[in-house]
Amino acid sequence: MPVVFFGHGNPLNALDHNRYTQAWRALGAAMPKPRAILMISAHWYLPGTMVTAMEQPRTIHDFGGFPRPLYEMRYPAPGNPALATRVAELLAPQRVQMDRSWGLDHGTWAVLCHAYPDADVPVVQLSIDELQPPSFHYALGQRLRPLRDEGILVAASGNLIHNLHAYAWGRHPQEPYDWALRFETNARELLLAREYEPLVEYEALGEDALLAAPAPDHYLPLVYAMGAAAADDPVSFPVDGIDGGSVSMLCVRFG
Repeated sequence: MPVVFFGHGNPLNALDHNRYTQAWRALGAAMPKPRAILMISAHWYLPGTMVTAMEQPRTIHDFGGFPRPLYEMRYPAPGNPALATRVAELLAPQRVQMDRSWGLDHGTWAVLCHAYPDADVPVVQLSIDELQPPSFHYALGQRLRPLRDEGILVAASGNLIHNLHAYAWGRHPQEPYDWALRFETNARELLLAREYEPLVEYEALGEDALLAAPAPDHYLPLVYAMGAAAADDPVSFPVDGIDGGSVSMLCVRFG
């Protein structure tokens, strides 16, 4: 199976039919159907490493101020406790807590409702430990690599660039900021060259990187995806674009 990093952007993408969501649907159709999906979402960011281990994860509406239809959405994909156990085995000796209370947050279901609209593929989420540096998350991604040969889609959901302080709220258009364009161009070049180390230690890339990821939560899912990628995986970008001037919708496929 390939590895995919989704730039999920605005939660309203779950309801919209736009070029981003159409590309997510096309991507899901183009890949072999996975036996299950392991998703690393920016929105499960807390102290510790946890994996969802319930049979029927709930749909979490972890946002505020959006139209009622968004809160009425459900993504009833089953869980997969056996995959949760397998993930814990692969990540050992890192302690992984089996979680039966979280579910699927919008970083997961807002993209999967387009990529796998029938919700017939089991989904397990892995949390991001907010106390750990990027190198820790890259190493965990590397340990997840065997799942690809077991029919599991390792997917991650965040945004390469996620600066809500600079975001153009409302519906008025905003051209991408110069720093956003520079950082995305640099990141794309490094990804195509499979030079992942500078992107793991992204803060060393300078001011553009700090503006692109003022907080690490939406950036770190990409670090997991790079870790799970093989050295010879082709890299492609099924989706691109910058929303509101400061949120990159770039999607990265490895393999």
